Amino acid sequence: MTIPNIEHPTGRPNFSVVQTDRGLYWFSYQTCVAASINGRRAVRVNDWSTTTGKHLNLIDGGTVEAKNARLSAEEFARFLVTVDVNV
Repeated sequence: MTIPNIEHPTGRPNFSVVQTDRGLYWFSYQTCVAASINGRRAVRVNDWSTTTGKHLNLIDGGTVEAKNARLSAEEFARFLVTVDVNV
């Protein structure tokens, strides 16, 4: 296993992008809110604060279409398990 690369694209430690040998994961604070695994990307709906909403908008652009495509917590968890296992 390779040590993950962690970046803070906004210059703030409350928004991180972690790249591993499995994929790319976006974190708002300590919570994974989006992932790109095996060429498929998923973004969670905003169940938190305006700051996390800004982070989500940075990930998917924040358009109406992008917001409509966001997954519920349950769908996102299923995405992580299903896609990550099949990498």
